[in-house]
Amino acid sequence: MLGDVAAKIELGGTNNPAAFDAYLRGAKAFGSFHDARDLPGAIAAYTEAIRLDPHYAIAFAARSLAFTTAAGEAETEAAIRESYANAEADARQAISLAPDLGQAHLALALVSDNTLNFPQANSEYERALALAPGNAQVLRVSGVFAVFMGQLDAGVAAARRAAVLDPLARSSHSNLARLLYYARRYEEALAAVSETISLDSDYTASYATRGMSFYGLGDFNAARTACETKREDWESQQCLAVVYAKLGRHDDAQAELAKLHAALGDAAAYQYATIYAQWGNRPKALEWLETAWRLRDPGLQELKTDPLMDPLRQEPRFLAILRELKFPD
Repeated sequence: MLGDVAAKIELGGTNNPAAFDAYLRGAKAFGSFHDARDLPGAIAAYTEAIRLDPHYAIAFAARSLAFTTAAGEAETEAAIRESYANAEADARQAISLAPDLGQAHLALALVSDNTLNFPQANSEYERALALAPGNAQVLRVSGVFAVFMGQLDAGVAAARRAAVLDPLARSSHSNLARLLYYARRYEEALAAVSETISLDSDYTASYATRGMSFYGLGDFNAARTACETKREDWESQQCLAVVYAKLGRHDDAQAELAKLHAALGDAAAYQYATIYAQWGNRPKALEWLETAWRLRDPGLQELKTDPLMDPLRQEPRFLAILRELKFPD
């Protein structure tokens, strides 16, 4: 009775109940992860699903997304490269198994995006949206790309649509909050953060987003309070490094930068550039930005819209890197 609708629903799936169970365990772990320590469990569950059904395209796509996320949390260049290589291999395998699976193209789009291949990312996001326009995950992730490419209204609209389609998912609201921050709609970002925290009060990144939104509004004491809530999180440390400086607590600001550098080394080159930009130290900011470019730091995808980079936007070296990145028009 459903005609080809049933085939579309089953696309990329499995008839193996044990594989499906393993996939669901992976999806639960990935959907609720708080930090890098939670990702190996999700990857292991997806790997079990693939072992049980080597033709399970959705599991390959899901593991690819988890590997890309793991790369963003990795602390060494070798671990970052390995995670991205695994992510791309899984995405391409998912597309090979199910060429019309939106999640498979989303997976390739995300790893392309994070490795700064914006033309390929743009093409794959468009393909994912054409194949799965009502998929909340596709809308969430493609919305991030749209905002980072400068399409602020379109990206925020996609994120809002995802929140309507999947209102109980923490990621729907945390993603919306993040994009509203980049769109400089700070009051709206704070509302979305509150919704995120009501769903999952232990998700550390929410407090950094709250803090940076207060920072954007110029309420530095509220920003400090928010970012001190989960102060061992690297995003909170980035937040505190800029907030303490605004409050005149320069030794504390330096201490937060030192903690960040001790934990992440050059893997956080982009974040150091934002901190120095906010401190008004343009030479150091540009030096770290050039290091980020040399290392192909995935943080560079934020360069076009990141509010923290506003002090550098007229600098010739900044503009040169922006051109090198080849952001889509």
